[in-house]
Amino acid sequence: MKFIVSSSALLKQLSAISGVITSNPVVPILENFLFEINDGALKVTASDLQTSMITEMDVEARESGNIAVPARILMDTLKNLPEQPVTFSIDEETYTIEISSDNGRYKLSGENATDFPRTPEVNDPYGVDVPADTLQNAIANTLFAVSNDELRPAMTGVYIQLRDTNATFVATDGHRLIRYRRVDVAADMDNNIIIPKKALNLLRTTLPSGATPVTIEFNASNAFFKFNNIKMICRLIDERFPDYENVIPVDNNNKMVINRMELLSSLKRIAIYANKTTHQVRLKITGNQLQISAEDLDFSNEAMERLSCDHDGEDIEIGFNARFLIEMLNNLDSTDVQLNLSKPNRAGLLIPRDKDENEDILMLVMPVMLNNYV
Repeated sequence: MKFIVSSSALLKQLSAISGVITSNPVVPILENFLFEINDGALKVTASDLQTSMITEMDVEARESGNIAVPARILMDTLKNLPEQPVTFSIDEETYTIEISSDNGRYKLSGENATDFPRTPEVNDPYGVDVPADTLQNAIANTLFAVSNDELRPAMTGVYIQLRDTNATFVATDGHRLIRYRRVDVAADMDNNIIIPKKALNLLRTTLPSGATPVTIEFNASNAFFKFNNIKMICRLIDERFPDYENVIPVDNNNKMVINRMELLSSLKRIAIYANKTTHQVRLKITGNQLQISAEDLDFSNEAMERLSCDHDGEDIEIGFNARFLIEMLNNLDSTDVQLNLSKPNRAGLLIPRDKDENEDILMLVMPVMLNNYV
């Protein structure tokens, strides 16, 4: 089997899917790309069993065939080749691969393609089309709050609720919760799925810019994403997601509006002086003034700043984990944000004041008790 392809074009396609491959896979064959040639098209698959990514491109080929190609050595070779046509010659009996360029020849050992795991097929799927930039925003606004706790597998992915009027993306790690809702995305039938963190990370780095349509299909066990010439298949998390609506407080009598960047900059400075275990900062709202403070009794460190704000409600003092607030504010692009509070021991809600008319963002963060210094 032989085919000719542009070195840079092949490298671009392989780079888009190579993130799936792990350094120590469960099955050694998964250290390879699966190359399949058929009717002048090259189909390349990368997989870790849980997630697979597939790309296709046209090549010059007169024969059909398949081979498993070592991913790392192939990528390293292509990265160091200038743009030029390269010829792949494959001995299907010995699985030897020879790459010929203008001034060199490189030989490596492949493996039998039949040992490569088969990717799942779409059977009786449900589907929805989403613009790439919309999906990118949904992932960016939720992924950072996904839990890494393998003992709570339902929270190690993003929960997606598809309804006939909207689509809601939810992530939580037990300390904070993000709900991102789009009213311009809807499905014909109500469905709920949980997509793993790794798959969404790969998707985020691969999605094209702009409003390129992304087709999302899913069945009981897998989700399928398709855009341009790339497909991604990932196994869904088969767990029950927590009833997140019940933890969102509805009676919030204290509402504070403040400039996002001013609050973010202040928190970054004050957090330097916070306890390194709790990362606790105190927010004390008195009238139209916000006082932010932190202390570390172990090292006698403390800091305090005052900011102006618009406040509607009674004076209140509450403690939060500074890292959570900073990360949430970093993931918003609103000029002003609103912090809704009820009591010092109840969750606070962070809401952007200006946003796209088609989106609704709510960020919930649990308080840290004010006497909880270590």
